[in-house]
Order: sequence, then C-alpha cells, then structure tokens
Amino acid sequence: MLEVVLSFVVILIVFLVLPLIVGQTEHKVMAHMQSRLGPMYAGRFHGWAQLIADGVKFAQKEDVIPAAADRRIFMIAPGVALVPYLVVLIAIPIDRGRVAVNLDLGLFFVLAVMGVGVLGSIMAGWASANKYSVLGGMRSAAQLMSYELPLVLAASSVAMAAGTLSIPGIVEAWQWWWLPWQAVGGVVFFLAGLAELRRPPFDMPIAESEIIMGPMTEYTGMRFALFMLSEYVGIVVLSFLTTVLFLGGWHGPFLPGWLWTLIKVFALSFVVIWLRVTFPRLREDQLQKLAWAVLVPLALGQLALTGIIKVLV
Repeated sequence: MLEVVLSFVVILIVFLVLPLIVGQTEHKVMAHMQSRLGPMYAGRFHGWAQLIADGVKFAQKEDVIPAAADRRIFMIAPGVALVPYLVVLIAIPIDRGRVAVNLDLGLFFVLAVMGVGVLGSIMAGWASANKYSVLGGMRSAAQLMSYELPLVLAASSVAMAAGTLSIPGIVEAWQWWWLPWQAVGGVVFFLAGLAELRRPPFDMPIAESEIIMGPMTEYTGMRFALFMLSEYVGIVVLSFLTTVLFLGGWHGPFLPGWLWTLIKVFALSFVVIWLRVTFPRLREDQLQKLAWAVLVPLALGQLALTGIIKVLV
C-alpha cells in the first residue's frame, strides 16, 4: 500500500511540475525565436517570474458565467479537459519498474482516456451559449474524429512490433534498430497527437482571428487557466507517450533510465513549441486533407510494413 501511495504522489508531482516547466519554457523559447520582449521583464533576470505573474493575473480575474449558459456543464468542462491527462500518467513508465499501474492493456487504456479530454472543449463550446464557442466545439469534434484514426493506427504498429499492449512491455521489447523502422509511425503519432491537443498549427478550434477563442471564449479567471494548464499537461503526456512508444523510453547509455526519459520528453516538448513558432495555422480543408490523405495512408503503410517484418523475422 505504501508503494502504491508513493507512486501516486510522484505522479501528482510530475503532473503539477512538468507542465509548469513546459509553460515557462514556451514563454522563453517564443520570446527568443520571435524577439518578444514582454516575457523577459517579470522578475527582472530573464523574466523568471513570468509564469507566476500569469498565475496571479488569472487568480485576480472575475469568474463570469454567461446568463444563457448551461451552468453545470459550463463549470465542469475545464475539469473534463484536465483530469483525463492525470489518469493517463498512472500507466506511463518513467523507468524500468517505475510505473504506478502496469496494465496489460495499457496502450488501449491510454488512448481511450486521452480521447475523453477533448470532450472538455466540446462541452465548453456547447454550454457557453455563444455561436463562436459552438463553432469551436464543432471544429474540436471534427478534429478528434479525423486524427484519432492515424493516432491509433500508428500506436498499433509499435504494439504489433512488440507483441504486447502493455506500455512497459513495449519499452522492454524496444531495440535501437526500431528507430528507422518505426520512424514514420512515430511522426504520424506525434502530429496526430498535436492535432488532438489543438496546438498550432492545428489550432483551428481556437482560431482567435476567426472565432475569438473558440470553446474558451466565455471563460475567465481560473477556469480559463485550467484550460491552459490542460494544454501544457497534454504536451507532457504526448511527449511521454512518443518517448516510451517510439524512442525507447528509459533506454540509453551512461545516464540513469529515468533521466533519459525526461531528456527525451523535454526534447519533444521543445519541438512542440518550435512548431508553434514556425508554422502558420492550417485552413480547415488543409487540416482534414492532412489527416485523411497523408497521415492515414502513412499509418496504414507503417502497419503493413510492421506486419511483413514480423512475418519474415
């Protein structure tokens, strides 16, 4: 029982700390890449207090609920967007033997629960009684349906290669030569995950130049902050999953396994931020075309290649 409690405490600390580090990193990386001076002022030295300033700002804002909104759904939507990512973390190993719950169907469980998180933005859009919010919620639903298929197909490829749906089992079975073999599946998985998180350039549901802030238009204060936190937690979860499925998780020379996992996670988080700074937002037709005309065929090709190699080997 003590071991289980300690495991959940570690998961909670990771859940609370790593997203804040990723958020602070995004402030600094974007400031350097786009010559933004604002995030460099709070706290003087390199703007170290920017994230604290943002937290204080959100805490001071009034919590407003529109008169026409469905109050119950409106209030619980941020929690629905955030909590599934905490649940996902209990099944992701950070090192050999260091996982809160080792499920035989861990990959199936993780992918299913990740899909629930998107429902938060759909609920928020419908409950806000705002046409821009409803449009954002509809775009979130369409994006989920389009990108869930390549995400699952790419994950199925590496599960087929390992011969198990247990995430620690997949990492144990991983070999260095899987990097070129599963590279296409890894890219498809990562891009599809970004699209489900609605991260730029896949942020059509919250395209502020078109629909203000999409499902979050009517949210203020800490409820809005919870949506922002769910985005950063989603980045951490996606980076963890890509690491353990396609990059070997804790495998690496010289350094401790958990440190290798964290290094890979932060490297992928940096790539997520880099993509936001570099690429413009896709149009809705471009976004759907990328899913159905590019990612799905690539994922099917990766799945077929994995099947052929498994038969031959």
